[in-house]
Amino acid sequence: MSSEDSHRTVVVEKDGRSEIGAFLLGAVVGAGIALLLAPGSGEETQRRLKEQAKRLKDLTEDRVRGLRDDLGLRVESAKDVVEQGKRLAADARADLEHKLERSKAAYRAGVAAGRETAREDDGPDDEDSAEPQPAG
Repeated sequence: MSSEDSHRTVVVEKDGRSEIGAFLLGAVVGAGIALLLAPGSGEETQRRLKEQAKRLKDLTEDRVRGLRDDLGLRVESAKDVVEQGKRLAADARADLEHKLERSKAAYRAGVAAGRETAREDDGPDDEDSAEPQPAG
């Protein structure tokens, strides 16, 4: 596997819950201050509070929808990374099995060559030859 085949993925995550909590706390505190400082009548204040609550609800829904979409993208990205890891592992395993089979074949060829050499060495000795050797 070449270095071109390996890809690194860096995921930087930020916990969105603290942002949502701060946002909601700010909205509640803002609504409370608005009630205390409201210069209008009771009906006017109620209308403004309803409008503010609706805006807050809409903003929260948009925020949750955005977080859900972001989470969906992250899940898909994680699935892609897992699939890529599975493919790379399968490729590495196939490569390793191929190399193992080549090593086994080379080992068997070496053993066969060693046996052949041993058979050749076990041939007739010089002492057992039919021709007499001159004395020294």
